[in-house]
Amino acid sequence: MRRPVGSRSGSRPGPRLRSRLGLFAVPALMAMVAAVGVALPTSTASAATGGATGFASQNGGTTGGAGGQTVRATTGTAIHAALCGRASSSTPITIQVEGTINHGNTSKVSGGSCNTADGVIELKQISNVTLVGVGDGAVFDQLGIHVRESSNIIIQNVTVRNVKKSGSPTSNGGDAIGMENNVRNVWVDHVTLEASGGEDEGYDGLFDLKNNTRYVTLSYSVLRNSGRGGLVGSSESDTSNGYVTYHHNLYENIDSRAPLLRGGVGHMYNNHYLRVNDSGINSRAGARARVDNNYFEDSKDVLGTFYTNEAGYWQVDGNVFDNVRWSSPGNQNNPAGPNPRSNTSVDIPYAHSLDAADCVPGVVRDTAGANKGNRVSDGDCAPQDPDPTDPPDNPDPPDPTDPPGGTNLSLAADADGSSKASGTSYGNVRDGDMSTYWSPTGSTGAISIKWPSATSVSALTIREASGATGVIGDWRVRNADTGSVLATGNGAGTIRFPATSVRKLTFEITSADGTPRVAEYETYA
Repeated sequence: MRRPVGSRSGSRPGPRLRSRLGLFAVPALMAMVAAVGVALPTSTASAATGGATGFASQNGGTTGGAGGQTVRATTGTAIHAALCGRASSSTPITIQVEGTINHGNTSKVSGGSCNTADGVIELKQISNVTLVGVGDGAVFDQLGIHVRESSNIIIQNVTVRNVKKSGSPTSNGGDAIGMENNVRNVWVDHVTLEASGGEDEGYDGLFDLKNNTRYVTLSYSVLRNSGRGGLVGSSESDTSNGYVTYHHNLYENIDSRAPLLRGGVGHMYNNHYLRVNDSGINSRAGARARVDNNYFEDSKDVLGTFYTNEAGYWQVDGNVFDNVRWSSPGNQNNPAGPNPRSNTSVDIPYAHSLDAADCVPGVVRDTAGANKGNRVSDGDCAPQDPDPTDPPDNPDPPDPTDPPGGTNLSLAADADGSSKASGTSYGNVRDGDMSTYWSPTGSTGAISIKWPSATSVSALTIREASGATGVIGDWRVRNADTGSVLATGNGAGTIRFPATSVRKLTFEITSADGTPRVAEYETYA
């Protein structure tokens, strides 16, 4: 039996997280692999499926990389290279991610439009970026996503798992997704964030916001198997954060912080809390939580002020408490139950539709998490796919192995480049002969095609010589007239970008597994 206000005492204890860890063993760090990633700018469509909801829709809205270049990446280094290859730190970009991102393929990349680091996906001092999983999915394995001093960011359809703050390897202070230091307008949607234990096992929070982070939404996501779901504010004095929305999320087998809210305003609606073991929504230090139409199941102390005497407040309506156990009030312990009542009022400035709490477990099961097709609720308890009449927001880029049609413009052009290895020639890349090639003097270098007058180019194909296939690693394509980066990626093949009028187009190899040999550098209108 359930009732929408109060709780039903029961004999079913919520299972402790640490007793369940045998089912969720930490995967061993994957062996270092060769960096793989292809940057294929293809679209200026909307950055992510659907539009930002909740508080992320306020303060001017959150659009991420809408209107900018779209790039595909399969390594963390390629993600960093895409950020660093922009004309500026605010140039819009959508980075489509596929595959497993780990410590072995995530390195620092330098540039004027980025500030990156090894061993973490660093979204620092930038704006107007979308990071979205595509294809067979994107998994950030033991590697966190760090948003710092940034704004207008979308993170969608990715899995982040087993990020540690102690032990080995460590990343992002142990947070799956962490935001801090003057962050504004972030929408995190359809993600799966999971750990394999609590602080004793080396993990920290799944979704942490600190030091003046505002206008954030976490929607249609799964947070599971962690000691700490997430916090807003790192201490009782860090109350500059807030305006955070959590909706249609699953919190499963979480000990506490679902979330911990210090100061500010949080809106929690249509979430399913399943086996919250110690405490759930912890409103403290003057925070105000609006808690609407959630379903709390097999849990303990799902709402209140816990572990402090600095009170927080809440407005509750329409929630279901199914086998929720409440502790007795005491020093540093003020549970809202067993019959939760509002002790403040919280105005919500944005439009939203509330599913009835009774149907929340089913709706969340069918929509929340990565690789669910970005399905959402229709606001009337029925999951639905994104509107099929809308144009695709993230179309698949053309196959990089499929060469473009038309005339190879390089045949009638000239070539030059950086220092060449003995016995090779710049002209060998534009002679139509696969048996001749250009090589740099080391593992990196640049080769250019140039024309006597401006020529429109939208694609190029790099062909490696026999015996050197797969040697080329990371690269950039630059408009040598202006210095701007048109594309970044990894590995030889076909590269497409918006048509650009250039007199000189440079292919710059920034990493390689040996000495590259470029047999042909073809260019196409």
